[in-house]
Parts: sequence; structure tokens; C-alpha cells
Amino acid sequence: MNEFLIDKRQMRRAFSRAAQNYDATAVMQREVCSRMLERLDYIKLQPAHILDAGSGTGWGTRQLTQRYPGAQTIALDIAIGMLQTARGRSGWWQKLFGGAKQMPVCADIEALPLASDSVEMVWSNLAVQWCNDLPAVLIELHRVLKVDGLLMFSTFGPDTLKELRQAFNGVDQHNHINRFTDMHDIGDMLVHGGFADPVMDMEYITLTYDDVRGVLQDLKTIGAHNATAGRSPGLMGKNAWARLIDNYERLRSNGKLPATFEVVYGHAWKPQPRVTRDGAAIIQTSFKLK
Repeated sequence: MNEFLIDKRQMRRAFSRAAQNYDATAVMQREVCSRMLERLDYIKLQPAHILDAGSGTGWGTRQLTQRYPGAQTIALDIAIGMLQTARGRSGWWQKLFGGAKQMPVCADIEALPLASDSVEMVWSNLAVQWCNDLPAVLIELHRVLKVDGLLMFSTFGPDTLKELRQAFNGVDQHNHINRFTDMHDIGDMLVHGGFADPVMDMEYITLTYDDVRGVLQDLKTIGAHNATAGRSPGLMGKNAWARLIDNYERLRSNGKLPATFEVVYGHAWKPQPRVTRDGAAIIQTSFKLK
């Protein structure tokens, strides 16, 4: 058994339960979304159809609607609770923008219910790390994009929650944190998935907390539970909890406990198909770091 395999049913329930309180806690998610939106200032594409893959409560979807008021935006999320919350908060926004064209779709990014070559932009903010087969996901996103369409996304890299991971060492034999993919590997996946001119970069964002409980509570509030197959089947015992706190306290700095997130950004284009004279596909084999 792959201990890092994500239980989609568990993940779906966790995010649905977290939907109502998500926006009050998801400060970093909004900040990353805002930084992605700034990158669109340098993109001349004017999409008529946008897929927001992993739209959550719709904050990013509404920003895309404001930026591209003429586009139809598909807000896709695996958690029905997230889409229901987004719908409840979008009424005033749609009135403001004259009945903005937003289409909620409850589905898994790993199996998109969209036609091939149907959107000019795929946007995904901190969602693809919840997929079990990232190379296949990128191929699927390539499939739904039109030629010359843009994929722009963010995800987490391997150093994410490194302090919490370190604190859990020796506490028990269970897996407590998701596994995250290295930026360079994602770049290779984009190339092998048929994308052109991938650009990857990353940054660290560190949040600080008064205690360990605050770190775990924030993760719980946004629905970021441990949903891997190797998770503990029950609650943590008192002795394990004490060891976790003791380990994390050793990392306290300036009176605070750090929680580091390695945020990976990427964008790439779906190129015109390139073939040799005998019809064989030509595949690009390199990418660049920003």
C-alpha cells in the first residue's frame, strides 16, 4: 500500500465540512492567489472560457471574473460544500458584474468532465497537491486546453510544513503529512505532458503561531486534514501528543512556532502540434526556471 495515497472520500468530506469557515482562516491561500493574479498582468491572453480547477469557496473565481468579465468561468471543486458556499457568496458579485457567467461543477481534477480543447485558460491555486497522479493530471489539463491556451497554477513543494514533519519524527509509526512534489520534477512533467515553454519558480512563506495546537487547528479549519492512506486510524494518545509538542517547541524562534510553506508557481502553454514529415510527434525536452 502507498502510505501517501490520498483518500479522496475523506478529503472531500473534510473540505465540505470546512467550507463555511474556510475564508476566515485561508489567509495564505488568498495571498498566493493574489500573487498569481499579479502574474496575469504580463499575459496578453484574453480567454473566453476559463477553468478554475480546485475553486474552493470561489474567492479566486470572483477575481478572475473581475479581470475577464466577458469570459465563462467553470468553478470546479471536488467538495460540494465548497461549491455551495461559493454559490451563496456569489449572488451580489453576479449582480455587480451583470450576471457574471460562472458554472459550478463538482468533480475531481483527475477526471475532468470537460470536452477536449474547450477552454483557453486553466487556473489552479493550491489544489493539484491533492491529486494522486500529478503527471496524469497535467495531461488531463492539457487535454481540455485549446491550442495556444495557458495553464497557470500553484502548489506546495517538499519543504512545506517541514517543522511539523520534523516534530512528528519518532512520535509514532503513522504518516501525518502529505508528500509534495519537487518543482524541477513538475517542470519535467509539464514537458512530458505536452506543454511548451514551462516556467517554474518558488518562494517560502512562513506563518507563525503561539503553540502547536494553533498550527493544527488552522490546518483543520481549512480542511487540510491528513487524508493519506498511512494516517493513524484514531486519535493521538497523550504520550504521543506530549512528544509532538516537545519536538516542535525546540523549533520556537523569537517566541513563535514557525510553519513554513514552499509555494511553487508554474505556467505553460499548449502549443500547436509539431510533427515530423512522417507524422511522428516532436516533444520538447527542457524547461526553464524563472
